Amino acid sequence: MGKEFSIVPREVPRVETRFRRIVTPLPHPDSVPVLEKLRRYEPISMRGQPPVVWDRAEDIFVYDKYGNRWLDWSSGVLVTNAGHGAPEIRQAILDQVQSGLLHNYVFPSEERAQLVEQLIQVAPPGLDKVFLLTTGSESTECAIKLSRAHGIKVGGRGKIGIVGFERGFHGRTLGAQQAGGMAGQKAWIVNEDPAILNAPFPDGYWQTDTRFETFLEAIARRGFKPENIAGVLMETYQGVGPDFAPVEYVRRLAEWCREHNVVLAFDEVQAGFGRTGKFWAFEHYGVVPDLICCGKGITSSLPLSAVIGRAEIMDQFPPGSMTSTHTGNPVCCAAALANIRKILRENLTANAARLEPVLLNGLEKIRARHSHVVGRVTARGLVGGLQTVKPGSREPWHEMAHNIIERCFHKGLLMFGPVGAWGQTVKIAPPLTVTQDALEEGLAVLAEATDEAVAALVPVRAETGRAPVTNGVLG
Repeated sequence: MGKEFSIVPREVPRVETRFRRIVTPLPHPDSVPVLEKLRRYEPISMRGQPPVVWDRAEDIFVYDKYGNRWLDWSSGVLVTNAGHGAPEIRQAILDQVQSGLLHNYVFPSEERAQLVEQLIQVAPPGLDKVFLLTTGSESTECAIKLSRAHGIKVGGRGKIGIVGFERGFHGRTLGAQQAGGMAGQKAWIVNEDPAILNAPFPDGYWQTDTRFETFLEAIARRGFKPENIAGVLMETYQGVGPDFAPVEYVRRLAEWCREHNVVLAFDEVQAGFGRTGKFWAFEHYGVVPDLICCGKGITSSLPLSAVIGRAEIMDQFPPGSMTSTHTGNPVCCAAALANIRKILRENLTANAARLEPVLLNGLEKIRARHSHVVGRVTARGLVGGLQTVKPGSREPWHEMAHNIIERCFHKGLLMFGPVGAWGQTVKIAPPLTVTQDALEEGLAVLAEATDEAVAALVPVRAETGRAPVTNGVLG
């Protein structure tokens, strides 16, 4: 897991379509000094993305300086829900900069007041307080702190347990990584907190037992009782898929949390703001959490995150004891307001819902052609995933996912590097402004790249029933 992308320029076929344009070697030779400088001065961990030096990004496109244009399926890692560089958002940022107020710590500002009011308006009734932060990791760390403080308040010092889920991801800070369930993976933070445990995530593929009892059994194995649990932190969908839990499982989990005075926090950092065809992904389950952790798509641009929750939980700390240096930065607040208004005004959530069948059908066709190496495909709204396995097994295959993504990059379709507990997933996340034509062209490119990767990495075998792929168009 964690293979680097080569920065040696390579001749690739020319591409000229409505949505893609590749006319130079990749990466362009003139961009190599920038790539080399980054490799010299940054840690190895920063080498995980296809080597395109972005010059600009507009709506669903990413450009370099050399005439190449990619159809973007990354959204800058699920940030640009309203499209790259949306004019309304850019103007809001410029107007705020011109106003002269760029930073004000946590002194009051009109911009912060307007944003927290807007967030409450899009949150479910009963969640009526907002704490603004900068990153998704900060929001999940805050949820852990709030959950433990509430647990101690209602149950004493013994009620501090936090339950996360195997293969979960809540960010890269220490507490967030410990609450996530990838602690056993190579180079990951090992969980040394005895009061944080992980339950199996009932995705139905990697974990075939989807009974709610698996959650209770995981708590019992660690010697915990309900009175020891302060909070449950769950991604509304696991980003490594996207993998959703069964509706009945989540509803029983919510009931269990209410019964035992346990804070239920949903991590919506990459799921919120319309991504799944609902404004909040937890709407698919028909439940409301005590806390929402959100970020990424909140601005479609600048760093901002938030925790939205019940006043009883949010108001636990006295003045000055739960703040952040960049809480509600006015420029970020201006971007967020413009972004949310655009998502609502243009009903981008509905566009994601409308295109879900197109995305899922395209992925299912790819899986049908390569079921021996594509173990699972999923999609909800405009987030999808293709999870690769070694032939005829359920052993994750990072090399295959990496190869597919690199081939797509060479063809003008841009995705971020493989994700998942084992780096097995090709993740698909275009801006919510994408059109059906653009989505279908991207699916054709992905199908072609997968055909080529399978041919390169899998020994020849007799196969039948394959539809041909010609010039990037599904046959």
